[in-house]
Amino acid sequence: MGITTIDPRLDRREFVSALIDAIPDALIVSGLGSASYDVFAAGERDRNFYLWGAMGGAVPVGLGLALAQPQESVVVITGDGEMLMGIGSLGSAAVSAPENLTIVVLDNGHFGETGMQRSHSGLGARLSEVAAGFGIPDVIEIDTLDHVDSLAATINRREQLTFVQAHITVTEPPRALPPRDGVAVKNKVRAALGFDTF
Repeated sequence: MGITTIDPRLDRREFVSALIDAIPDALIVSGLGSASYDVFAAGERDRNFYLWGAMGGAVPVGLGLALAQPQESVVVITGDGEMLMGIGSLGSAAVSAPENLTIVVLDNGHFGETGMQRSHSGLGARLSEVAAGFGIPDVIEIDTLDHVDSLAATINRREQLTFVQAHITVTEPPRALPPRDGVAVKNKVRAALGFDTF
């Protein structure tokens, strides 16, 4: 059995911006590095929770938010390298199965933060098959912007845990750096949800 390859055609910034525009009420947790730069470049929002230096932490944080706030749509946007670092968190997500959680992996098959070395997904690992193997009920692969509207509708319905492998082109757009003050980021999200800040 050979390796099936997908020719990525998605521009990461264009895709992330279009997706965020289509899910204005969602809570968004962004993984470290390029995913956070992409989310911030799409426009600062009180419902954006940016992670800095927490490789592998995006899905666990998103899972916790989804379980704590079941009335909210929670979207994790992260890269393939970070997802590979925290691959076991997909098992935890599958077991908990919050219907309001969507995990979007921006997959360019490279470790963007350490020099663009090829990642496991660039060498044949199929993240969508890994997610399905963990038991995530809805697994989607996309490689064009044509899928944004249907993906947004899935997110907004909050009907089942979803994993999305978005095949993006290998580019390094200019860095758009979100705030680095973790307490301030946490407090703005808490305030957006109507909680006290401290």
